[in-house]
Amino acid sequence: MTTKRSSFTGKIGFVLAAAGSAVGLGNIWRFPYLAAKYGGGIFLLVYILLAVTFGFALMVAEVSIGRKTGLSAIGAFKALDKRFSFVGYLAALVPVIILPYYSVIGGWVTKYFAGFVMGKADAMAQDSYFNSYIGSTTEPLLWFAVFIGITAIVVLCGVEKGIEKVSKIMMPVLIFLIIGIVIYTSITMDGALEGIVYYIKPDFSKFSIMTAVAAMGQLFYSMSLAMGIMITFGSYMKKDISIEGSAHQVEIFDTGVAFLAGLMIVPAVFAFSGGDESALSQGPGLMFVTLPKIFDSMPGGNIVGAAFFIMVLFAALTSSISLMETVVSIFHDKLHIDRKACCFIVLGISVLLGIPSSLGYSAWSGVTIIGMQILDFFDFISNNIIMPIVAFLTCLFVGYFIKPKTLIEEAEIGGRFKAKNLFSVVIKFVAPVFIILILVSSILNVFGIISI
Repeated sequence: MTTKRSSFTGKIGFVLAAAGSAVGLGNIWRFPYLAAKYGGGIFLLVYILLAVTFGFALMVAEVSIGRKTGLSAIGAFKALDKRFSFVGYLAALVPVIILPYYSVIGGWVTKYFAGFVMGKADAMAQDSYFNSYIGSTTEPLLWFAVFIGITAIVVLCGVEKGIEKVSKIMMPVLIFLIIGIVIYTSITMDGALEGIVYYIKPDFSKFSIMTAVAAMGQLFYSMSLAMGIMITFGSYMKKDISIEGSAHQVEIFDTGVAFLAGLMIVPAVFAFSGGDESALSQGPGLMFVTLPKIFDSMPGGNIVGAAFFIMVLFAALTSSISLMETVVSIFHDKLHIDRKACCFIVLGISVLLGIPSSLGYSAWSGVTIIGMQILDFFDFISNNIIMPIVAFLTCLFVGYFIKPKTLIEEAEIGGRFKAKNLFSVVIKFVAPVFIILILVSSILNVFGIISI
């Protein structure tokens, strides 16, 4: 009845694949925006403190659940306690919702990369270009199909030959490109050094409870928690690999890329705008409107723009690959059918669900849900509602039902678990409180009661 489960070849394969999942579009534009808004250095400090406590504890919990059971989210929760099977279904729902609309945005990135390669920096720097592009019906669908098609090809190749191999290539290249762009913009743009100081220097006057909530929310989404991904990747992890050490390395990778993204974007936008903080606006406008203007204004703008968007494309692909792999693994475990057949089924479902998100800016632009565009609604319901609920229930499940000891024993198979006391305290007492704060503040924010 059981078949041999795929696995990563070793620790490097797991860390790069997990880091690839964590490093995505949120690192590239959302982290710099929040860091700039909440005082630069003070936000970075809060984020790092939360990463080594809250993020670490949840990641260890999810990876341990996956490795202990050897199953993806639905089967894993059921195997440990049947009463919590529904948590597995909720976790499985998150990547099903995210993958389609994430791939639509990935299509936008692919389009911009192709545009800069073809020397269209001037056209892409125009104010109306982005809105005109997403407002068309056919072309965004075409690039969406290209992006999700690439994702599916990698997943079809399997865990070792597909996901692990691609992650080992894309992640080092991504780091090389982002460091290169940081150095280039710092040298060529007047005022960039002042922007670096603005980004790094703490502004304690901007610290508030919302600083912590915003940092927690960014960490929560950035590290691919509460969406079944780390449980799935944990199920592919060999028993002799240290879960604690791997979790720390993924944290360092994810936080490092987010920091470098801020170092790349904030000083450049700051210098280009003459120190105007409002230029660091949240949303697609930063990546698809402001940055093309900056690239067009600098020497070698086509080359720098192409390098930037291939870097963003790699980040988007590593995340979409992990999202699709998670859904494929869930279908495979649940339906017991051929893995490749599962991949084609998931691809078909994702294309069908992605079409409304793409058309929501063109043919279906008049269709809104609680005042949001279709893509924005899918983002809200998955990131702001379901994920915090899954994380909260996971903390209750680990802290008070199967008990932290169960997962500590699993984590100690690959070596001594030095932070086991921290893990227990955070899972039982700290994380649940912060997750409730995230959930409540996210809901209040979307209805305009507070601003995050």
